[in-house]
Formats: sequence, structure tokens, C-alpha cells
Amino acid sequence: MVEIARRIAIKFLWVTVVFLGITVISFWVIHLAPGSPTDLVTTLNPQADTGARARFEKLYGLDQPLYVQYGQWLVRLVKFDFGNSISGDRRPVWEKIKERLPLTFGMNVASMVLTLLVAVPLGVAAAWWRGGWFDRTTTVIVFIGFAMPGFWLALLLMLWLGIQWPILPISGLTSLNFASMSPLEKTWDLARHLILPIFIYTAGSWAGMSRFMRSSLLEVLRQDYIMTAKAKGLSSRVVLFRHALRNALMPVITLLGLSVPSLIGGSVIIESIFALPGLGQLFYGAVMARDYPLIMGSLVLGAILTLLGNLLADVGYGLADPRIRLSGGRQS
Repeated sequence: MVEIARRIAIKFLWVTVVFLGITVISFWVIHLAPGSPTDLVTTLNPQADTGARARFEKLYGLDQPLYVQYGQWLVRLVKFDFGNSISGDRRPVWEKIKERLPLTFGMNVASMVLTLLVAVPLGVAAAWWRGGWFDRTTTVIVFIGFAMPGFWLALLLMLWLGIQWPILPISGLTSLNFASMSPLEKTWDLARHLILPIFIYTAGSWAGMSRFMRSSLLEVLRQDYIMTAKAKGLSSRVVLFRHALRNALMPVITLLGLSVPSLIGGSVIIESIFALPGLGQLFYGAVMARDYPLIMGSLVLGAILTLLGNLLADVGYGLADPRIRLSGGRQS
């Protein structure tokens, strides 16, 4: 028990230090960017007088030294208070994030699930029938996927499926008559609006995930214990699924852990293209308006997701290989 408590304390201390480091760098960097929140109400407003900027900066504490601003922000953060948005409706930052979080989180979870259901079997099949027609075909498709930018594919599908052949809606989350629809019709309407964005999310991950799965499985299949298992007369199915696949999942687990932080960053382009009210669009608008509290709230959420992704990857390592411990990945 003492050893477990010590490991938990060390892990918590490491997470705290990394989190504080991320917030310090983020707070410093966003204030280095050109422009200021005061530009929207002073420089760009012909009716603002010469003292408007000073009054605005004093109102939001922007006239104080940067370390003082960070200290005040950190004190509010400890109280789970992200402050109020500077631009727009001046609402609390957490309320604005909470409204957008379900959409972005749901699309990313659906994308991860679809990626695993498609990319892992593709990689396994390509490795098992290495050099065959299936392997060569998937290799060509994967290289095309690597070379195809997500925003270009999104615009192409919008042109084909939304304009030339109006099959799917290309913007927004719901139709104009959404309020008058039945519950079943509302569900179908939401699904139709999300098919293209989720497909764009997922298509960008299929190529990399399937290639990592293929190369990892090929490396595992060359190991001595796999040769020994085959020499003992075990069937190919048992060798693949019981002995090889579990160890080959390590790179995939790493990729999944690293993909968690992209919940916000990877959503900016897709949500902007399809006009979806998610976190990515909210973060982009905050950056353009120099809304420091809202930017920091989004970055804090990204930092938490980064640390959570690392923790989930550690847990996934332990589930895939019981020899691995969360204390540092050492084998017992």
C-alpha cells in the first residue's frame, strides 16, 4: 500500500508540474501575439475616445504586469472559475465551453471508434497477407490518404454530395424546420448533418493507424516466440489473435493517446468548413478576437486532455500487456 501511494503521489506531482508549465507557456505566448482585446472597442471603433483603451484595460486587469495577471488567473482556476469572456456577450467562459463540448466530443469519439473498427482490421489483414493483392491495394489507398489534405477532401465532398448531387447537407447542425420534426426525424436530421464531418475526421486517421498496425504486426510476427508457437503446431488463428495481436497493439494505443488532445485543435478546420457550433469554432473565434480568458479556458481543456491521453495510454499498455506497470513502463 505504501508503494502504491508513493507511485500515485509521484504521478500526481508530475501531472501538476506539467500542467502548470503548459499554462505558463500558453499564457505568455497568447500575450505575445499582435493585437489586443481593446482593439475591438477602441481602435476599430471611431466613437471611442482616447481614454477608452485605458478604462477597458483597467476593467479586465490588462494594465497589470503579466505575472500578476497570471497569478490572478491561476487563483480563479483553483476555484474552477475560468472568468468571463471579453468579447461578445461577456458570458462565463465555462458556460460557453460547456455548450460546445458535447458536439465536438461526440464527433471525436465516433471518429475514434470508426477508426479502430476500420484501420485495425485493415492493418492486420495487410500484414497477414503481406505482399498480396490486398496488401498492395491498401498501400496505394493509404498513400493517397496521406497525400490528401482534409480540408480539400471536405470541400470536394461538399461539392459532389451537397451541390452537384444534393444528398447530404453541407453546413450547420440542423435543418431550418428542425423544431417541427418528430424525435426520430430529428435524430436522422442530426445524423445527416454529421455524416460528412465525421467521415473527414475518420478518413484522416485511417491511413496512419492502418500503417502503424501493419508495421507493428509484421515486426511481432518475426519474433522468436511466434516462430516457437507455430513450431508447436498452433493454428494460424491462435498465433495471430492470442499471441501476436496483443503485442502489436502498442503503437495503436500510443496513437490513440496522442489523438485525445486533438479534440480541440483538430476540430478547428472541420467545424469552420461545415459551420458547426463546436469547440474548434469557438476557439478560432476567441483567437481572432484576442479573447484571453476564452483562449486560456480552451487551452486548459487541451492540457487536461493531453495529460488524460497520456494516462489512458499508460492504462492501455497495462491492459494489452500485463507485464507493463504504470510506474514507468518497466517489465516485472
